[in-house]
Amino acid sequence: MVCLSAERKIKLMAEALDLAARAEGKTSPNPVVGAVVLDAHGEIVGRGWHRMAGEPHAEVLALQEAGDRARGGVLILTLEPCSHQGRTPPCAPFVVAAGVSQVIAAVSDPNPRVSGKGFAHLRANGVEVEIGVMAEEAVRQNEAYFHWWRRGQPFLTLKAAASLDGKIATRSGQSRWITGEAARNSGHHFRNKVDAILVGVETVLKDDPLLTARPSGVVGKALTRVVLDSRLRTPSHARILAPQSGSSTILAATEAAPLTKEKALRETGAEIIRGEADLQGRVSLAPLLESLGRRGIRHILVEGGGRVHGSFIREGLADRLLYFVAPLVVGDSEAPSAISGLDKRELQSLPRLFNVTHEVIGDDLLIQGYFKKPIWQDIEE
Repeated sequence: MVCLSAERKIKLMAEALDLAARAEGKTSPNPVVGAVVLDAHGEIVGRGWHRMAGEPHAEVLALQEAGDRARGGVLILTLEPCSHQGRTPPCAPFVVAAGVSQVIAAVSDPNPRVSGKGFAHLRANGVEVEIGVMAEEAVRQNEAYFHWWRRGQPFLTLKAAASLDGKIATRSGQSRWITGEAARNSGHHFRNKVDAILVGVETVLKDDPLLTARPSGVVGKALTRVVLDSRLRTPSHARILAPQSGSSTILAATEAAPLTKEKALRETGAEIIRGEADLQGRVSLAPLLESLGRRGIRHILVEGGGRVHGSFIREGLADRLLYFVAPLVVGDSEAPSAISGLDKRELQSLPRLFNVTHEVIGDDLLIQGYFKKPIWQDIEE
């Protein structure tokens, strides 16, 4: 049996987490996973990470690299190995067949088809299992995945870029560019990590955005673009409807939207989802999120205007906020704000972020925080 100190276990798990991070944004609806294999003498003989949904899992790749050198060794893994047939064969039997004597895993998989079953298979076949090394970091790395399985809805991040006085545009609608190039590139990198971008139809009408991931020096991923458009006002010539490297567009409407407009928009390739309306006749948000989640969408980036952001906050659906602040003052009470439409309340009852971080990006400041307790602070083994 390989004897590892607590310090070395953490170092090896940190390496496995770094390997997993190489595939951020590429594996959904699966998690990112990294693996490191030690031989019977404690030397690293294999490394692997899950590169894309449908491709071999991290532990399989690492053990294939290790070959016979894995026998009697240790597998370091950021997430429990699966024990069921999916798009790839189950991993737990492969781990047993590889002959490792011990598996050190960060955390169990929240998917009910996996949770505990992979570890049980290992133990039943004589493999020693240790769970919990860097568990919080592992859950945080797969935040949207854990959120979906434990809370039953996609993880929602609101993103806004505003002036010092909270404005996202001038009164006339000019918004290019409030933040600098470095902050904008950071936003595109973040788009590359999510499954979908959501905006309101007013953003489409005013800005005609592409809503694609275009980080500098990186090929952007295909995204699902979602528009809250209760009456299907999106023009057929809108850039969001143009084919963009595999990206798709969903227009979320209510039953009040004209059928003739639906037909014209479908001809552009857009998908139309008709759903419930709220009391104001707008798309009801919670049922829409449930529908998107059933399509495998785990993480949604909301880049709407102030009313859209306010609606998600008011209904308790927003999880995290990315707020870019530019060293700029608009100074106009009639200019649109980053967040609006919340009910008037006492100061003590207003939404307040926690787990807040600050980062300077170019000349701008990025403030990140959570509207509710994050899943990585609520680990359940």
